[in-house]
Amino acid sequence: MSNNLQKISIASLALLLPTAAKAFCPVCTVAVGAGLGLARWLKIDDTITGLWIGGLIVSLIGWTINWLNAKKIRFIGRKPLIIALYYVSIIWPLYHWNLIGHPIHSLWGIDKLVLGMTLGSIFFLFGGLWYSAIKAKNNNHAQFPFQKLVMPISPLVILSIVFYFLTK
Repeated sequence: MSNNLQKISIASLALLLPTAAKAFCPVCTVAVGAGLGLARWLKIDDTITGLWIGGLIVSLIGWTINWLNAKKIRFIGRKPLIIALYYVSIIWPLYHWNLIGHPIHSLWGIDKLVLGMTLGSIFFLFGGLWYSAIKAKNNNHAQFPFQKLVMPISPLVILSIVFYFLTK
């Protein structure tokens, strides 16, 4: 097995090993996963489900990159490769199972799951980066309890409410 393939295989184990994460806390990832599971169980619109899938993907990407950094595993194109692998590993099965691409499941001419994943990814990342910026300005301290959880999750909750009324 090539050295880079070994590193990628080891990196994929990051999801199974408990590690300290700096980008997004484990509680955030659990909250995103729980929101996704609840949305599917309640048969909530695919746009809302996509929001939570997008947030989960961004959280997992952050965890993986932090784990690789902690283990000093570096290779050319590491971040773009990790990002692509996560999105492809989620989008390909959804497309293969005809959950993405069906014309009746679109909003504004865009597949609802894809739209939700895109917006969920962007806004979850924005919430996490916003938290980091505020924390940095506050001597690396949160301004209120659970701020690290509230700031990335809040945009997903707000967008979920907005899309609930848009797709009702």
